[in-house]
Amino acid sequence: MTHAGLSGHAVHERFKRFSHLIGSTPLLAIHFFFRGSHRTIYAKAEGHNMTGSIKDRMALHILRTAYLNGSIKPGDRIVEATSGNTGIAFAAIGRALGHPVTIYMPDWMSQERALLIQSLGAEIVPVSRDQGGFLGSIRMTEHLARRDHNVFLPSQFSNAANVAAHEETTGPELWLQLESLGVKPDAFVAGVGTGGTVMGVGRCFRRKNPKARIHPLEPAESPTLSTGHKVGHHRIQGISDEFVPAIVKLDQLDAVLKAHDGDSILMAQKLAAGLGLGVGISSGANLLGALMVQNELGPGAVVATVFSDDNKKYLSTDLLREEPVMPGYLSPEVELSDFTACSGVYLHKQG
Repeated sequence: MTHAGLSGHAVHERFKRFSHLIGSTPLLAIHFFFRGSHRTIYAKAEGHNMTGSIKDRMALHILRTAYLNGSIKPGDRIVEATSGNTGIAFAAIGRALGHPVTIYMPDWMSQERALLIQSLGAEIVPVSRDQGGFLGSIRMTEHLARRDHNVFLPSQFSNAANVAAHEETTGPELWLQLESLGVKPDAFVAGVGTGGTVMGVGRCFRRKNPKARIHPLEPAESPTLSTGHKVGHHRIQGISDEFVPAIVKLDQLDAVLKAHDGDSILMAQKLAAGLGLGVGISSGANLLGALMVQNELGPGAVVATVFSDDNKKYLSTDLLREEPVMPGYLSPEVELSDFTACSGVYLHKQG
């Protein structure tokens, strides 16, 4: 049910508490050697957001938009199906705005995710594979919303505000930070969970440089984007759920890249142990994907990506276990040297 939206001023006042907590994240230049050449890849450090992940941007923008268009009102229950980081983001931001929050989450996600959501005052409804897994959890939220008109569904996989969040914040921040370093991006790579990051940053970059390469990334063990449906199993939590999200327009993107989950784990482990950068498994995958594109374009190509979250949500997963090296992995050939950091860019956001 849609209600009259709050005025722009009222929304601005309601949301201004988040202006210094979400967005304006640092940019890291990761310096390393690969097959005899010195390389640099740029990554936004999204673990610096309010709850430690890039999903804060999307949750904030969806809720701000919903207040403006009247699809949510004070006191409504926020109900979302999520594999973890989105649930944490909506739990924190929703509770800060005074909303009860219920998260439907696959029961095979990391223990840390569930505990963090609960610690933020949200209710968790675990969903098993026998109950339909991720698609089943989405159907459950939609059924609940049909019965209760005081429920707001963010619908992250189909909500255009998800893409807008990155088109209006992540993309412009990244472009300006690279520009401040005297470079312009030749390509951007991001793993696809909802697809909001790759679509939003891609639209921003393509407006500025129509020739910029924009690559989505998926796990090699579960190539959902390539096949159009769930295939296999993988360990890169947060990407490649069980379907191609509605907001992902593959015809607007360049070739889909594939990273092995074991290689991604090894790369994330290297970033932590070698450079002190504690990042999640998808960040390792994103760096590998960026390296693949750089190998194609040339060692000096400016390729950017995101480190989507930190490693604290993965302490009970294979990220903290010994991972075997398999043939074809790229991470063993990466010799990290150091990194430099560029401070965040603050973009004035209208209410």
